[in-house]
Amino acid sequence: MKILIHKYEDIISVENILEAWQEFLISKKSKPDVQEFSLRLMDNVFNLNYDLTYHTYKHGDYQQFKINDPKPRTIHKASVRDRLLHHAVYRILYPFFDKTFISDSFSCRNNKGVHKTINRFREFSYIVSKNNIKTCWVLKCDIKKFFASVDQDILINILEKYIQDKEIINLLKEIIFSFKPNGLPLGNLTSQLFSNVYMNEFDQFVKHKLKVKYYIRYADDFVFLSEDKNYLEKTIPEIACFLQIKLKLTLHPDKIFIKTLSSGADFLGWVNFVDHRVLRTKTKNRMLKRIKKNPSVETLNSYLGMMKHGNTQKIKRVSPLNFCDNKID
Repeated sequence: MKILIHKYEDIISVENILEAWQEFLISKKSKPDVQEFSLRLMDNVFNLNYDLTYHTYKHGDYQQFKINDPKPRTIHKASVRDRLLHHAVYRILYPFFDKTFISDSFSCRNNKGVHKTINRFREFSYIVSKNNIKTCWVLKCDIKKFFASVDQDILINILEKYIQDKEIINLLKEIIFSFKPNGLPLGNLTSQLFSNVYMNEFDQFVKHKLKVKYYIRYADDFVFLSEDKNYLEKTIPEIACFLQIKLKLTLHPDKIFIKTLSSGADFLGWVNFVDHRVLRTKTKNRMLKRIKKNPSVETLNSYLGMMKHGNTQKIKRVSPLNFCDNKID
């Protein structure tokens, strides 16, 4: 078991908070609340450091708003002061915890992401199918209301296995318990880290107890690849039991699928086959709708970048803007 060697003082130091501020500022300089905070930046930083040093810091409330990306979600936004602390905590904890994660966990990690996830899926599919000679079966699952279902007490217990500094644990409790009644707030940088710490318990179970070789997880979506359909079917009760008993999480009953790769495995917005992948219909329709609504250079380049990772020539031709024929500079 690896133990965090950093101390509380490393997190709350003025130097770390200022470094965190520079990272926090990226893409937020124009926000009114950020501009207001920056007017008295050093006073605010020293005040935050003082409250943390003397253990008088209290996490504030959240602003709540809804987005549709792609499905309706509720985002909880903390104050600039609290979000700055989240970055200061993240700067120290992420490099440590990232080393404890399995290599095939891809969400919210440096040098990972969706495209590397689906490329890893393709790599596994080649191995399992023996280059498309054998039938490759894919078990796909996701967790019902994952962020809202994370048990805060269990999360703290997991963190305590790695962190011996009680002051750090108390600070993490202040952040975690600031969101009521339970779960993790969508919108906190720390939630990205804590969700991976939480699900790493499941990842380790899959790899070391079930000894599943071809397993990939992105956030609360995960897949198993195997030549043996019966093996995958028998695995479902085991993973459901672990998730329920150890983490108080539930598999989404309507999102458990076992399919052959040759029939197309839907994963992370793409329908994956052995030798190619195509965009899921919902993903394609959402993309075309957004392009039609906002045909900016940024939007077009964003989707062109995404479509490089699959077979999308037909989609480009039928695009309402026919943007495949135009060079986007």
